[in-house]
Amino acid sequence: MKALYDRRNFIKTSSVAGIGLGISGSILPLYSRGMSSTTGKRVGIIGLDTSHCVKFTKEINSFNGSSKLGGYKVVAAYPQGSLDIESSTKRIPGYTEEVRKMGVEIVDSIPSLLEKVDLILLETNDGRRHLEQSIPVLKAGKPMFIDKPIAASLSDAIVIVEVAKHYKAPFFSSSSLRFMSSVQDIVNGKIGKVLGADVYSPYILEKTHPDFFWYGIHGVEMLYSLMGRGCKTLTRFHTDGAEVVVGTWDDGRLGTLRCMHPQKNIYGTPDGEFGGIAFGETGDAVVGPFEGYNPLLIEIIKFFQTSISPVNEEVTLEICAFMEAADESKRRNGASVVLDEIWSKAKRDAQKKLKNLI
Repeated sequence: MKALYDRRNFIKTSSVAGIGLGISGSILPLYSRGMSSTTGKRVGIIGLDTSHCVKFTKEINSFNGSSKLGGYKVVAAYPQGSLDIESSTKRIPGYTEEVRKMGVEIVDSIPSLLEKVDLILLETNDGRRHLEQSIPVLKAGKPMFIDKPIAASLSDAIVIVEVAKHYKAPFFSSSSLRFMSSVQDIVNGKIGKVLGADVYSPYILEKTHPDFFWYGIHGVEMLYSLMGRGCKTLTRFHTDGAEVVVGTWDDGRLGTLRCMHPQKNIYGTPDGEFGGIAFGETGDAVVGPFEGYNPLLIEIIKFFQTSISPVNEEVTLEICAFMEAADESKRRNGASVVLDEIWSKAKRDAQKKLKNLI
């Protein structure tokens, strides 16, 4: 078995160039030319407990009710997502019926799903189930997108990465906020090297998950898209109305995340905006507004085509470490936390979990 992830061993991976076309519009023109066969393009969904599964199916299967997305099609789904989060479980019957009406076959197990599809969208809203549900997909070697969060703990996330390496199974996990055009413009050099960033995001808690894993992850994903890896320490400031996390990167740069505590809307998600500002060598740039899911779907389709992840796995793991460190700082009443402490414990826990998996 390979050694567990070493956060100081940053392995650069290939990236696919940005498309540079109107990402707030249709995805269809980007992939439809010359593609008619659905061979190798059958998509399956695990977990019908989030609105993402309906929105993704609608966009992939039918653009304005007329054309398939480059031959890719969601053909089957296994509905069971969370087992005990009420806001998720109560959605399963309705979302199951919605995707069924779009021509998606509903199956009764993940093995049955894997027999019918080539590619997987793991959409279960409950990150605690992602390790269990991803293992058979990874063993089957099918490319998989894992919707945020990759897992409900850093140790589970490490296990997923290690199992994927063992079976040479391609996957990636991300929030849609990473792929906003304003973020990608900065990533691609709009203001030169990013010297610091302040981002903000809506925020609600789910008692089964560490605080930022449930919804605050969107803000963390933006911050890491702009800053990259390398957070060394962080401090969290907590009040009844807001959360502010200040991270110090190993090169001295500072990145901050502010999350307010708004009321939930009728969909059970928080009201509020996503955005921020990045400070660069050649100027500053505003981040936002949120542009919907098409930018993420573009990246998912590119990943399905190439099996090359647009997000380095080490970045995804450090995002988990950052969020767990934020919880630890809160437990210590705002004391500074060194991320290496979080890594050490998580790797020990992951080693135990891996014994029976590979």
